[in-house]
Amino acid sequence: MSTRNIVGYGETPPDPCWPNAARIAVQFVINYEEGGERTLLNGDSESESYLTEIVGTAPMQGRRDLNAESTYEYGSKSGFWRLHRLFEKYEIPVTVYGVTRALELNPGAVAAMNRSGWEIASHGLRWIDYSSFSQDEERAHLIQALDLHTATCGQRPVGWYTGRISENTRRLLVEEGGFLYDSDDYSDDLPYWNIEHGKPHLVIPYALDSNDFRFAMPQGFNSGTQFLDYLRDSFDYLYSEGACAPKILNIGLHCRLSGRPGRTAALERFIQHIKEHDEVWICRRVDIARHWHDNFHPDGNSK
Repeated sequence: MSTRNIVGYGETPPDPCWPNAARIAVQFVINYEEGGERTLLNGDSESESYLTEIVGTAPMQGRRDLNAESTYEYGSKSGFWRLHRLFEKYEIPVTVYGVTRALELNPGAVAAMNRSGWEIASHGLRWIDYSSFSQDEERAHLIQALDLHTATCGQRPVGWYTGRISENTRRLLVEEGGFLYDSDDYSDDLPYWNIEHGKPHLVIPYALDSNDFRFAMPQGFNSGTQFLDYLRDSFDYLYSEGACAPKILNIGLHCRLSGRPGRTAALERFIQHIKEHDEVWICRRVDIARHWHDNFHPDGNSK
């Protein structure tokens, strides 16, 4: 049975020794989900209602919601390319949480991710809720996701983030093997080793506060300026704290949300802000994972 760890590193977290003595690691994630969401076209019984511009809408049973579908399509048609241009302009490495079905539908976007040297981690086979899946059903989706991801992206993913997980998700990842990390966790500002499934497994916590999904949630961000202010305050505080205790700032983005021009403009101002600072490591999640494996593995060996 899984147990909770509510103590963590406690009063004295480790010095992560980020490269070049950085005071903060800044990590941008683009969640690429468009085409993998709920729709009758994907064999689902209802339409998508989660993380669209119409906050609080209900799924349509047995019907397609063309408004929701076109909102998602904006992300793949336009929003992705706007974000890609922005990160290329500032030479910022990115991790993509790629839903396999979505990646398969847009080979041009995958080619652009690969040309840019972005990490494409797996975001599961579909952008759906796995909490009620049986163990066998979830395992089947996991294996299918890995096979299709490898064929679509040219290499197997070494990072994983489901998002809406079951109690079996992490155990299935450990049993399958081949992963440097997963990020289905929000419990810390630093990576940590999970050993509940028989061997050390690295967890790099993600964040839902510094995440644009709050544009699509009740009482979330309602303007790019609010998002900018929150990101800037988070960065400034962690940068100051990093003089003695460096951490990670996770920034989660979605093509259909932050890819809208008014939000991309705020994101660009934030990037300009962090570029004004030295001692900042802007990296991919796989870079953090390799750093932790090399320097903090509980067995004292790189894995």
